[in-house]
Amino acid sequence: MGSDAERSSGIRVITRAATILRLLGRETDGLSLGQIAGQVDLPRSTVQRIVAALADEGFVVMGRGDSGIRLGPELRSLAQSGGPGMTERLRPSMKHISEQTGETVDLAVLDGNSMRFVDQIIGRHRLRTASSVDERFPLTCTANGKAALACLAPEKALALMQSELAQRGTRTRPLDELLVEIAAIRNGAVARDIDEHTDGISALGYAVRDSHGDIYAVSVPVPSSRFQVIETSLEGVINASRSEYGPL
Repeated sequence: MGSDAERSSGIRVITRAATILRLLGRETDGLSLGQIAGQVDLPRSTVQRIVAALADEGFVVMGRGDSGIRLGPELRSLAQSGGPGMTERLRPSMKHISEQTGETVDLAVLDGNSMRFVDQIIGRHRLRTASSVDERFPLTCTANGKAALACLAPEKALALMQSELAQRGTRTRPLDELLVEIAAIRNGAVARDIDEHTDGISALGYAVRDSHGDIYAVSVPVPSSRFQVIETSLEGVINASRSEYGPL
């Protein structure tokens, strides 16, 4: 076994690496070595060594020069390990939607009483939305959350809705109105979020349940100014995609 000093040094390196990974999780457009060093308050040379080690393991990827450092595929794979293979099975549908619309497409999993973000295909538009791995979203005011609720047994969905609405206080819709919407989604309607979760962002989505009983939701968040123009065509693409690439 190593000395106490060696163990302490190893723990410090792990802590610093975790801090850098959390930062990159928030900054989905990528950061340079200098930007990372400034935000985590470490020497650039130290950050460079840690980032190089993380890149060797696939936990980060680096663009040209020292810019555009982002979370890598290996870290994403670990984050998705709760549902083996599900991301890969849904990727064709996500890619098809993004290719047809140019929009960003998100994937989230129902985790307890919220949706946990696990994957994203970035759209072509300059004005777009972005989320971070493991970011969480509520159920009653998001397209992915409503789609997931519709996959649950009615009594389970009702309990989750009542709990969340009680916590949200005044920023809620009437429960009976929400129940009607969830019933429509359960009968095949696309789930909608029209400026409910975030002002200026609207979304459509659908959800599926895997063989383990986990519920995954594909959603397409769009700036509301553009959403008003493409809503009908986007709904058509989503319905065609989930029909072609599902059920799983």
